[in-house]
Amino acid sequence: MKKISIMMLIVVFITTASFTLFQTKPWNVPADKAKVANAVKSDAASIAAGKVLWGQHCASCHGKTGLGDGTKAAQLDTTPPDFSKAATQGQSDGSLFYKTAEGRDDMPGFKKKIPDQEDMWGLVNYMRTFKK
Repeated sequence: MKKISIMMLIVVFITTASFTLFQTKPWNVPADKAKVANAVKSDAASIAAGKVLWGQHCASCHGKTGLGDGTKAAQLDTTPPDFSKAATQGQSDGSLFYKTAEGRDDMPGFKKKIPDQEDMWGLVNYMRTFKK
């Protein structure tokens, strides 16, 4: 009986630990930041500039086509999102801008590496090209 109780305890512990480790916590963006409109027109020039920045700063984790399959993705504690999915594409431009600028956990913030807000908005425009 004692062995069964210990085994049950171990199973409960492993299940709880696994759930905690692999659970994706929501990334809530402040409402005022989420409502910010994209300041850069989505045109060929801004998308091309965003693509360059994506290649320099984002592709290693998020993948060349935004599927979350970059060369460094497997090394992260969290799985990078698939930018072609509705869960990402359904976010406002302001939310994508905020998350890119501020970062969280494995995702570094890029407000210092990409200090020009127009460049950051161009990157958001490029993220929009990953729609399926």
